[in-house]
Amino acid sequence: MKSYSAKPAEVDKKWVMIDATGLVVGRLASIIALRLRGKHKPTFTPHVDCGDNVIVVNAEKVVLTGRKLQKKVYHYHTGFIGGIKERSAKAIMEGRFPERIVEKAVERMLPRGPLGRRQLGNLRVYKGADHPHAAQNPEKVDVASMNRKNVRSA
Repeated sequence: MKSYSAKPAEVDKKWVMIDATGLVVGRLASIIALRLRGKHKPTFTPHVDCGDNVIVVNAEKVVLTGRKLQKKVYHYHTGFIGGIKERSAKAIMEGRFPERIVEKAVERMLPRGPLGRRQLGNLRVYKGADHPHAAQNPEKVDVASMNRKNVRSA
């Protein structure tokens, strides 16, 4: 028996949509990363982009557990000497681009390199409930019902 290795032309890419309202960021990001890599498929091949295209809506309504909203810090560098900056998760969530919290969490769960960057390109995150991908007929994935810990109760 020979091992199966998917070729890029044979890959069947679907479109899936996830509503992030009330979902815990880390648990949501791990499910998205799994879908983007294609590990949920029996034809998974590590060196081929065989994952799905993922649309995430309502990204501003995700929640962080514990005191992460105040304590979690995101670092970035301006490119100048001594130019390391930091922002708290709360500052990002209250800012113009709260969807970056989800994007960063998923980006850090994907492999680094050309394949990981290509797979991250299959992720679309939107702040509100509307998205411009209705023509792709995305299949809705209910992440909240997968595990009771995926949703944070107040």
